[in-house]
Amino acid sequence: MEALLGAAFWVGLVKIIWINIILSGDNAVVIALAARGLPAQQQRKAIVFGSGAAVVLRVGLTLVAARLMQLPWVEVMGGLLLLWIGVGLLKGEAAPASATNLTQQGMLAAIRTILLADLVMSLDNVIAVAAAAGGDMLLLILGLAISIPLVVFGSTLMISLMERWPLIVTLGAALIGWVAGETITSDHVLRPLVGEAPWLPSLASILGAMLVVLTGKYLQSRQTATAAP
Repeated sequence: MEALLGAAFWVGLVKIIWINIILSGDNAVVIALAARGLPAQQQRKAIVFGSGAAVVLRVGLTLVAARLMQLPWVEVMGGLLLLWIGVGLLKGEAAPASATNLTQQGMLAAIRTILLADLVMSLDNVIAVAAAAGGDMLLLILGLAISIPLVVFGSTLMISLMERWPLIVTLGAALIGWVAGETITSDHVLRPLVGEAPWLPSLASILGAMLVVLTGKYLQSRQTATAAP
């Protein structure tokens, strides 16, 4: 109880909340993309459950993130997974538009996509949160729990914007591809190569964004052509 009254506790809590505000923008985009094709009631459930489960995942991930990121090829595999997720979201697999697919299975698929993407995109973020918590598990859990409404609000807002301006869907998918490129070139196995070519992360991010958008749009057009009578 004394820890809750100490100034250091509240300073650490503010730090964690602020870090999550700054770092959760791309996560809100992923959540919105994954849930946008669901009915309104299922959208809310997918956003709340997905965000809550992602926070629990982050707490567990914080305990092992620093060690996990030292393993070779972890971030490369994570970046490739993000590329796959981005293409699937743009194509429409994770956010089906047809009425026959808007079922409980669709909501579970959206939550699964949210968790997979958050797992990859949070690997480096949780290290900053863990540093702010200073080893205080109560502070860590409380700070991340408070961040849930922020992510839920951001995701709900993004869905509204996507419905109004469909171009944002493409930009969101491009953002996932961009983060994928950054993630791949952040792997410590590739650091010597990046050291010799400092422009490589930027190039990988651009290529990742282009790959997701072009592949997703191509598969989307094929899917539309197949569904047409």
